[in-house]
Amino acid sequence: MRWGILGAANFARQHMGPAIHAAKGAELVALATSDPVKATGFSDFAPGLRVHSDYDALLADDGIDAVYIPLPNHLHVDWTIKALEAGKHVLCEKPIALKAEDIDRVIAARDASGKFAAEAFMITHHPQFARARELVQGGKIGQLRHVDALFSFNNPDAGNIRNKPDTGGGALPDIGVYVLGAARFVTGAEPVAVTHARVDFEGGVDVFAQFAAEFEGFTYSGLVSTRMQPAQRITFHGDKGILTMTAPFNAGVYDQAELVIETQNGSRTVERWPGVNQYVLQVEAFAAAALHGADYACPLEFSRGTQAMMDMVYAAGR
Repeated sequence: MRWGILGAANFARQHMGPAIHAAKGAELVALATSDPVKATGFSDFAPGLRVHSDYDALLADDGIDAVYIPLPNHLHVDWTIKALEAGKHVLCEKPIALKAEDIDRVIAARDASGKFAAEAFMITHHPQFARARELVQGGKIGQLRHVDALFSFNNPDAGNIRNKPDTGGGALPDIGVYVLGAARFVTGAEPVAVTHARVDFEGGVDVFAQFAAEFEGFTYSGLVSTRMQPAQRITFHGDKGILTMTAPFNAGVYDQAELVIETQNGSRTVERWPGVNQYVLQVEAFAAAALHGADYACPLEFSRGTQAMMDMVYAAGR
């Protein structure tokens, strides 16, 4: 699969570009950016990279099969649809939309084009999440009673795109997808209601959100912030055990991927996945789905469910 990247974002240069280059059956062949200096950071690991000066030119490139979109949040829906209409498969950074109903437009464009499109929710491709899903749904910790999720980091830079309201900034759009989507993915359940939410704003964007929800059979609590000491974890608490993921979201960067299982008899088991690159696995899974119709862990319909829950948090916070 021949890939092009729409925009020379730092994240694309540091993580997704190298992942595309390293993935089996994938080749990074093109980049759209008006800044030749930014293109250098990509051609360093992808020699022979074609550089287009604008996004439309990249979409018109017949030598590209798939497009990765790391643009600012408010541009995701429109450029995903444009790429699909140009005949490209599309992997778009999360959040793929800022409202659940906007994902309906993307789903319609996907279906009309016959191409594959997905949100880049990479954690669902990490083996620790497949394992957590197997254990929780398989009854390893008994009946699930409560899920607790936390993700925070400290980013007070007013010039950073995550702190700009006009580009879809905010803690919930940036990292809320993790604490909400992870709980839905592992449990396979959907929220019945968001029962509490406190959402604090600064400069027009949310920088702290603490919320509680009811699922069928269990409760949920979540916290995200872009003004706190970096931390991340998610815990699944059953009536016969506890399963904790200590680096669920930035595995290999924040810390080593580790899953801890504690059960009633006092046993404690630790499973680890050193050296796994979830971005590479995401690219390979995307190609398998796009080219061969393989099952995909995070289809657009799943992403819509996560965004719908985020919309519920915002509504409860107001």
